[in-house]
Amino acid sequence: MKETRVVFMGTPEFAVPILETLIKNTTVVLVVSQPDKPVGRKRVITPSPVKQSALGHGIEVITPLKIRDDYARIEEVEPDLIVTCAYGQIVPKAVLDIPKLGPINVHASLLPKLRGGAPIHRAILEGFAKTGITIMYMDEGMDSGDIISSRDVEITLDDTLDSLSQKLRKVGSELLESTLPSIISGTATRTPQKDDEVSFGYVIKKDDELVTFDRKTKEVYDHIRGLNSVPGAYFVMNGKHVKVYASRMNMEKKGEVGTINSVYEDGFGVGTLDGEIVITDIKPEGKNRVKVKDYFNGIKGESLLGVKLNDQLD
Repeated sequence: MKETRVVFMGTPEFAVPILETLIKNTTVVLVVSQPDKPVGRKRVITPSPVKQSALGHGIEVITPLKIRDDYARIEEVEPDLIVTCAYGQIVPKAVLDIPKLGPINVHASLLPKLRGGAPIHRAILEGFAKTGITIMYMDEGMDSGDIISSRDVEITLDDTLDSLSQKLRKVGSELLESTLPSIISGTATRTPQKDDEVSFGYVIKKDDELVTFDRKTKEVYDHIRGLNSVPGAYFVMNGKHVKVYASRMNMEKKGEVGTINSVYEDGFGVGTLDGEIVITDIKPEGKNRVKVKDYFNGIKGESLLGVKLNDQLD
């Protein structure tokens, strides 16, 4: 398969193992990634993880601002196959039509469920027991093309966005490696997606980050872990935004919803509809991330009792 010329399109850390699998099994002639962006408090202009990986392998990289207007280089390298994974832009039909073996996408859900840009976040946020990886032929729709192969991944109660992403990265690279021979030989199966089973995993917006407590404890727990670590969920306490990264469920105590009713060694308990959620890992506005048990070293935990969260939303 090494003689197969491939253009890879991807951006985040999640897509790096997919690129590495392609490098191992094919000839990657070009990588397309999102433009360099400012990162961190000092806003240092930084290339994407995929770009960094490609350059480390001596592969040419282009970073068009808008791929629909700037894809001439893809045509020039004459790829046999285009593979995308979390690229971050809609790929136009003119690009999809270039490779003779077709454009392929590696998507982090069991399609047709959770089409869109944040399927891993949404799988946890929505309480799924499993998700997976789907490899599909691309068409002009959003993740709507025919399915080639897929593999399930269990979502455990301990999983966070980060841990589930790591599982899916590994499965994605393994599934791609086992599926590539049939794609390249032209023998891959094509299974149309079932329209009546479609759901969407839309990109996370700021409004999605706010944790509300007038829900069941498990729903709040899923919300927090589904955004850990990026972008992180938050609530408002005493007029300040507080990021929250970890919690545990306590179904043995029930108090006023949205109010800190309990203080424990590892955190503080906030009332929900059917129990309480114990917040254990936070980042107060303007401060560093800290375990709540360490946060208590600076304040008396009991001083938080009775505080209503999200009482002063801005």
